[in-house]
Amino acid sequence: MIKLYENGVYLLNGTEIVEDTGNTQVPISKEEAARNTIAYGILKAHNISDNMENLQIRFDKLASHDITFVGIIQTARASGLQKFPIPYVLTNCHNSLCAVGGTINEDDHMFGLTCAKKYGGAYVPPHQAVIHQFAREMMAGCGKMILGSDSHTRYGALGTMAMGEGGPELVKQLLNKTYDIKMPGVIAIYLDGEPMKGVGPQDIALAVIGAVFKNGYVNNKVMEFVGPSVKKLSADFRIGIDVMTTETTCLSSVWTTDEKIEEFYEIHGRKEEYKELNPGAAAYYDGCVYVNLSEIRPMIAMPFHPSNVYTIDEVNANLKDVLHDVEQKALVSLDGAVEYSLQDKIRDGRLYVEQGIIAGCAGGGFENICAAADIIKGRNIGSDTFTFSVYPASMPIYMELVKNGAVADLLEAGTVVKTAFCGPCFGAGDTPANNAFSIRHTTRNFPNREGSKLQSGQISSVALMDARSIAATAANKGYLTPATAMDVEYKGQKYHFDGNIYANRVFDSHGVADPDVEIQFGPNIKDWPEMSELPENLIVKVVSEIHDPVTTTDELIPSGETSSYRSNPLGLAEFALSRKDPAYVGRAKEVQKAQKAIEAGTCPLDALEELRPVMETIQKTYPGVGERNIGVGSTIFAVKPGDGSAREQAASCQKVLGGWANIAVEYATKRYRSNLINWGMLPFLTDADHEHLPFKNGDYIFVPDVRKAVEEKAEVIKAYVVGDGLKEIDLKIGDLTDAERQIILDGCLINYYKSTM
Repeated sequence: MIKLYENGVYLLNGTEIVEDTGNTQVPISKEEAARNTIAYGILKAHNISDNMENLQIRFDKLASHDITFVGIIQTARASGLQKFPIPYVLTNCHNSLCAVGGTINEDDHMFGLTCAKKYGGAYVPPHQAVIHQFAREMMAGCGKMILGSDSHTRYGALGTMAMGEGGPELVKQLLNKTYDIKMPGVIAIYLDGEPMKGVGPQDIALAVIGAVFKNGYVNNKVMEFVGPSVKKLSADFRIGIDVMTTETTCLSSVWTTDEKIEEFYEIHGRKEEYKELNPGAAAYYDGCVYVNLSEIRPMIAMPFHPSNVYTIDEVNANLKDVLHDVEQKALVSLDGAVEYSLQDKIRDGRLYVEQGIIAGCAGGGFENICAAADIIKGRNIGSDTFTFSVYPASMPIYMELVKNGAVADLLEAGTVVKTAFCGPCFGAGDTPANNAFSIRHTTRNFPNREGSKLQSGQISSVALMDARSIAATAANKGYLTPATAMDVEYKGQKYHFDGNIYANRVFDSHGVADPDVEIQFGPNIKDWPEMSELPENLIVKVVSEIHDPVTTTDELIPSGETSSYRSNPLGLAEFALSRKDPAYVGRAKEVQKAQKAIEAGTCPLDALEELRPVMETIQKTYPGVGERNIGVGSTIFAVKPGDGSAREQAASCQKVLGGWANIAVEYATKRYRSNLINWGMLPFLTDADHEHLPFKNGDYIFVPDVRKAVEEKAEVIKAYVVGDGLKEIDLKIGDLTDAERQIILDGCLINYYKSTM
């Protein structure tokens, strides 16, 4: 079904894979062939430096939604923003229910609209489109690059290299700076065969995620989709696979393009954005994932990660064993915070689920919903526990589904059809009952993504599936069913895009700024607090220790109702690690008292009495270290933090609570590490075995001459665990650009721009 090549490969004429065994005979050198990938060509066209090893990228367009754009614009304003220098679209698809925290969600929307007017952007009102569907319909272009403040910024199927990053990276673009990365590796995703009837894009995506996530095969690389079977997939089908590439931890994606993509642009009135993209006659890739589409069956990603994949047939055939395996994994994911069992989901030897949802940038596409309507037409979901909700990804899609009768078929069957909304994807919509099991064609199924509150004893489970198999399960009134088991005639309706919906409702400045517009602030919208530069010497206390194999950004700052507070840095910080380590905030604040005393010019030892013996121990060896040349703050340890969302708040919340660093064995994603750096936090790495760390929760770590070490690009930074004496340990911070070093030295991106603009 899926094969991972151990070595790099040459792709000849777009069809023939030749593995690089060291003596492979090909017509050109490896270096020349590596320049023949689609990805290389796009990156070269957007690199403003003359160095293709260290890229400085300028994007064509930017996109944000309503739980990221306030913080981004506030940061940019504090750094000197005058107008948006490139097209910037502000969508409202996350906090669009306006159901939490009084007026604060709609206040954020009004902030976005007035900023679009003042700085020359575009504003998409709530319920019109989810961020990525609007980008596909109105922003993408072959050979273009888009940067979005959402991790699923993926438009590769449309020939657009798109990347999801934390807000500070968008701030850099708004201030005419660059996105600086080393030239990424490029992995060929070679598609062969043809999907069988009933298999959808989520099935293909989950199969690939299952094959590459755990081994990091595509981590921080570009996935380039090639091979003879790309042309056998519709544009919608390709988009459905592509959006899920984020869950592999790749950097970005891009596909070959053809007449089906040309038709997509033509349907949306933007045919001029199309051009054919193909690799050169001989292209070299750093690896290859061979995918035989014909052999993939309907898949399910069981709780609590998109890589926890099985075929639906496997689950049904080995139900008790699979559920037991999930329960065992839950002991790690949930830290034993709640009792967790799935055995009650077995009814008469079958798996019963309580909820089905098709939504968002992954599930809400036209073809997915049409197929679901075809499956459930003439059937019904019954009147028991099971519920079924469908969210078209944009109003133009919704309108066409109304016109072609799909909505009527869904409604008659008992489906609830709602407006464009991302809530079911991040825990802010359709939260099921306690202990319920939900199947969703969305992007993630981490803990809390379904709205659980472990600290309140509330837990439910999400499994990811394709819309077709969700509809088949709905047609069987909640009993898990693969779509391949259904005898269905798929109509294959043609899509017609009505651009008047956007023309009549979306505000587009067409790049014209109006500086006279007053920004509308709500009472929850707060400025970032002042942040100190990196001190000469640093004392950090370990205030949380996480030994899970991977720590997601949802665990660092939970999603769901907390999203309403993302315009208030201090208010949001109260939720940091609240579902993973509820004591974290209190511990971090206690340590922060010392730093606040230093900043106020008073004695930190008076503010934090426990620091007194720590300083006494340090001064025995370093008598010159005192309150005038130290900083005091907190750090967390996690084995592999940062999987999942691009949200910068996973780092900024730690920073505003006095965080100076993270310590990790490795970082799950580039974007989380970048968020740490942009908020002036040291991305420390340790080579120590995480089960036998030289420090523990509650320990103080002293890092002498830390500022000098960053300035002088030290590869290894000497630090000391403070106890009865000083126990030496080694920390590393990995590769940093000169700008990244200066951001850390200045204390955060805002300070960096204040000093340079």
